[in-house]
Amino acid sequence: MNQKKILLIDDEMDILELLSYNLEKEGYMVYTANNGNEGIEKAKSIVPDLILLDVMMPEKDGIETCQELRKIKELQKTLIVFLSARSEEFSQLAGFQAGANDYIVKIIKPKVLISKVNALLQLTSNISDSSKLIEIGDLIIDKDNFRVTKNGQQFLLPKKEFDLLYLLASNTEKVFKREEILEKVWGSDVIVGERTIDVHIRRLREKLGIESIQTLKGIGYKLVV
Repeated sequence: MNQKKILLIDDEMDILELLSYNLEKEGYMVYTANNGNEGIEKAKSIVPDLILLDVMMPEKDGIETCQELRKIKELQKTLIVFLSARSEEFSQLAGFQAGANDYIVKIIKPKVLISKVNALLQLTSNISDSSKLIEIGDLIIDKDNFRVTKNGQQFLLPKKEFDLLYLLASNTEKVFKREEILEKVWGSDVIVGERTIDVHIRRLREKLGIESIQTLKGIGYKLVV
């Protein structure tokens, strides 16, 4: 029996009842909230594995709710999926920019929704069990999805910047020499300029506000915890 926790946040009682019934049949522990403020408080309390969130709600809409949820450290691993009647592209883009993992239109059939939920939670379990997910303080680096999260805010980095950050984070006890960085990030067959690493380090510091990437002159770099 699957005992993962799912929080439903929606102001429509019939939607909450329908989803609760189907998800509980699947074996999930289901919690509900009628608005964004209540949803945030319940999420803090139960720390769900997944949140299904409506967009149009009174008091606080789904976009604002998602943004606030992503600022809560305990919920960094929680999947947030919008389930909304709004299918416009700009609504979906706003949802992803707020920190959602997926966006589903409400006309979806319950069985299809359950399949999506199962797949999302299974994917998360696989990632959590893998060394490809690195957490350092408020910084989370997910190699499978090339996603970096810091203080709840998601960053999409160019591949080389991501690979460089992941390498440094993979062993915070180690000083990575420049030659090793060049080989592991750019490859021995690629010729790059001497300042390439420096430029990428500077960009990471600027984008993520990370001052803990330490430069050891003449040697290399280290990510200081």
